[in-house]
Amino acid sequence: MSSKRKPILASGTIVSDYEPLFKYWELAKSRNKKLAEKATLRSEDFDTVLSYVSSKGVVGLIDLLSYLEEYMLNRVDGQLAVRALKEIYGVMFEVEEAKHRIARILAGWLIEACNLWGTLKLTGKSKR
Repeated sequence: MSSKRKPILASGTIVSDYEPLFKYWELAKSRNKKLAEKATLRSEDFDTVLSYVSSKGVVGLIDLLSYLEEYMLNRVDGQLAVRALKEIYGVMFEVEEAKHRIARILAGWLIEACNLWGTLKLTGKSKR
């Protein structure tokens, strides 16, 4: 298993690299602490997952990730996301792509947290 750092309740099963999120938090805190706080998990996020899954029944991981990525998107500052990804990967991203990448990490973290808490069960079975 990797020794990469992970936020609390993260397992690394969905998100293999949290460094862009850590860099985003670092940059956000230096600008405005509230920006960093927006990009963390909240109790209502867990309610959103439970509501979505209970309304759909069995949900594929890709579908859930996509739904939660869109859900998290408005909590990500585009310019900070661009800077964070540039500092981590050395590559410039378009603002929307950068926002989506950070939102996807947040979405994956939320799924990992739900799985660790036992509120969501990840299985290897496909519904096909």
